[in-house]
Amino acid sequence: MKPVSAGRAGAAAPAASTERTSSVGWALAGLSLSMLLSSLGTSIANVALPTLAQAFTASFQQVQWIVLAYLLAITTVIVSVGRLGDLIGRRRLLLAGILLFTAASVLCGLAPSLWLLITARAAQGLGAAVMMALTMAFIGGTVPKERTGSAMGLLGTMSAVGTALGPSLGGALISGPGWRTIFLVNAPLGLVAFLLAHRHLPADRRGPGAGGAGFDRVGTLLLALTLAAYALAMTLGRGSFGPLNAALLSAAVLGVVLFVRAEARAASPLIRPATFRDPVLSASLATSALVSTVMMATLVVGPFYLSRTLGLEEALAGLVLSAGPLVAALTGVPAGRVVDRFGARRTTLAGLLAIAAGAFALSMTPESLGVPGYLGPIVVVTAGYAVFQTANNTAVMADVGPDRRGVVSGMLNLSRNLGLITGASVMGAVFALALATTDVTTAGPGAVATGMRITFAVAGVLIVLALTLATGSRALARKRAGLPR
Repeated sequence: MKPVSAGRAGAAAPAASTERTSSVGWALAGLSLSMLLSSLGTSIANVALPTLAQAFTASFQQVQWIVLAYLLAITTVIVSVGRLGDLIGRRRLLLAGILLFTAASVLCGLAPSLWLLITARAAQGLGAAVMMALTMAFIGGTVPKERTGSAMGLLGTMSAVGTALGPSLGGALISGPGWRTIFLVNAPLGLVAFLLAHRHLPADRRGPGAGGAGFDRVGTLLLALTLAAYALAMTLGRGSFGPLNAALLSAAVLGVVLFVRAEARAASPLIRPATFRDPVLSASLATSALVSTVMMATLVVGPFYLSRTLGLEEALAGLVLSAGPLVAALTGVPAGRVVDRFGARRTTLAGLLAIAAGAFALSMTPESLGVPGYLGPIVVVTAGYAVFQTANNTAVMADVGPDRRGVVSGMLNLSRNLGLITGASVMGAVFALALATTDVTTAGPGAVATGMRITFAVAGVLIVLALTLATGSRALARKRAGLPR
């Protein structure tokens, strides 16, 4: 009888392993779809702004709040919802976030007025913040450690696909069924994401200290107000920096001071002050912000260089611009496998080196090389970005305790968002300064080409700074641990 029993046990083990692998796969599908939807929500509305201005008889300054409301909601609460997930349970909060995103998408599609649409977009952004913050936080408890890099690469791929798909899908829906469908299309996808997450994500487990931890309301409010002030300072005025922008930036600086003081006194701080004394984590957040600032330059400068210097029509320029997100999407999963094999630290440096090489190549590209001369370095930059994001996220999340995964994931997403917001303002200002004109539409082809080269030279310097931070933080961490460099 024993051999039979042993045989049954042996047969049961592979079956259980297969079932476990299948469940992990479906869980990853739900997390990937959540990441896709949140990034799609960022990019799909931009293409509809002219149509929405006409539909609601509104100015561009009014309809731009359709985009700003979504971005502001994500930026202001993404760290807070990550911490909330750590306290009350990431699974239940993610499910609530997906439902909120889906319901708000339906409200956006049915909105009878512009201000109701903007309000619904803010609610949609709140749901997206939950989805962005918690998808990465789930990886540590869902995927085996040896496959963490591959899983992070998959999430990066879905984020890039959402960003790339937004303009083309939005344009097709607007020209077909109408603008309302760019929001309503999220409803069936959101329901699928909810069902996958509900069925396959692991149940919440309260850690030993979870029950006694409180939610830092004062810190949460101060951080939200500070981030809102900074984001508005960087986005209002569309490139011009006036008294309102200066006042908002001053308010953001004051908010940082008040937030740091509040966190030092809080019993259960939103962000522990000791977090920023970790040189590796601090450097990872700083390099993520710097890299995102640089990546924004490709979106700010690229369209003008392709149209005004190279003389491409809109359709062809759009096709060239889509190459970057496409390369990032194709690189994400292979980058994850490279991280799993060679380690996150070395792969992070490799990604930064590739971005620096591509940026400096763009700073020396002559107009005579045409589209290939622009496209080659852009492919290197975006591939390096995909490698960096996957490796950096893996390195950070691998060393975080289960009770802090939500807030640290939120901080990673926040650093990326702040980099993108800063890049739109700062890299746009560098480009305008290099053109020596306030109106880019009047600049000649040669001036735009010079502006592009100067902007990417500055971008290359920023990546060198990121490389210095990454290598210096690692050396400092090893020195503190008593290890040889």
